[in-house]
Amino acid sequence: MELRLLRTFQAVADAGSFTQAAARIHLTQAAVSVHIRQLEEEIGTPLFLRVNKKLYLTEAGRALLGHGETILRAHDEAKAALASLGQSSRGRLRIGVTSTTFTLQPLPEILSEIKRRFALLDLTVVGGTSERIVEQILAGHLDVGIVSLPVEASDLTTEMLRSDRLVAVMNPTHRLAGEKSVTMEVLTAEPLILSEHGGNTRRLLDLFFEKHHLEPTIIMELQRTEAIIKMVEMGFGVTILPQGAVRTGVARGSLRAVPVKELNLRWQFGVAYLKSDYIAPALEVFLKLCRAYIADGRGPHTGE
Repeated sequence: MELRLLRTFQAVADAGSFTQAAARIHLTQAAVSVHIRQLEEEIGTPLFLRVNKKLYLTEAGRALLGHGETILRAHDEAKAALASLGQSSRGRLRIGVTSTTFTLQPLPEILSEIKRRFALLDLTVVGGTSERIVEQILAGHLDVGIVSLPVEASDLTTEMLRSDRLVAVMNPTHRLAGEKSVTMEVLTAEPLILSEHGGNTRRLLDLFFEKHHLEPTIIMELQRTEAIIKMVEMGFGVTILPQGAVRTGVARGSLRAVPVKELNLRWQFGVAYLKSDYIAPALEVFLKLCRAYIADGRGPHTGE
C-alpha cells in the first residue's frame, strides 16, 4: 500500500469531494480518481459510497482512515527524526578505543571539540582489545574504533594514523641494557611481559615466534601498556613495545630500549569503521580530528 495513495485517500475523506481533494494536494481530479481506484482494487472493496453527488465512507473506508492516519503520522515522525540526525548538533557516535593512553590524551581534546560542534550528540566511548572492538563494529554496536592494525575484515575501512618500530624494553640495570642490539633468540630466553591475546601487536609477535620456532618465556600477560611498562621498570622482566610508547621512560632513565635484529615488524595504529558511501557528520569530524591529533604527532605513542 503506497503512501501517496493513502495521502490521496485521506485528502478525499477530509474534503468529502474528489475535486476539492485534488486542489488540496495539487493533483488533477482524474489522478485522484485513479489513486482511489487503485486502493479499492488492492483492498478488494469500495472505500466510498456516492449518494446524490456526496461521498460517504464505507465501513472499510472508515477502518482504513484510522489506520492510514497512524501510518502517515508514523512516517512523518520518522522522516523528521531522521532529518534531525543530519543537523549539525544532533546524531550518535559510538567509539571503541584500545589504548588507555589514548583515552588520557588526545581523546579528551577530540571529544571536547566534537561536543562543541555537535551539542546534542549522543556520545559513547568503550574500551577493549582490537579484536573485540572490530567485532563490535561489525555487529553494529560501535561506529568507529581506534585500533592496532592491520585489521582483517573486508567490510571495514581502515586508515593508518601512525607507525612505529618494535623494540626490546628493559630496566636500565638489566644485563642486556648495555647492548647495541639483541637477537630474538636471546630475548625470548628472558622473562617476557607481553600484552594479552586479542591485540594485534601480540598476534604479530606470536606469529613471529611460531614462524621462527621460538618458545618465549612469558611470565605476565597484561591488558594495559602502562602496566607492562611499570612491571618492566620494577625489573620483573623485559617486553617488546613500540619505541614511542617508552620514549618518556627512556628519557627519564627508568627504561632502556634496544633494537631487535631480526624483528622487522612495525606497530601500526589507526581507525576502523564500516565501509559505506555515506559517513555521518559526527563520524566525519571525528576522523578528521584523529588525523590532526594523532597523525601529526600530538597523539599517543602506545601499543596493544
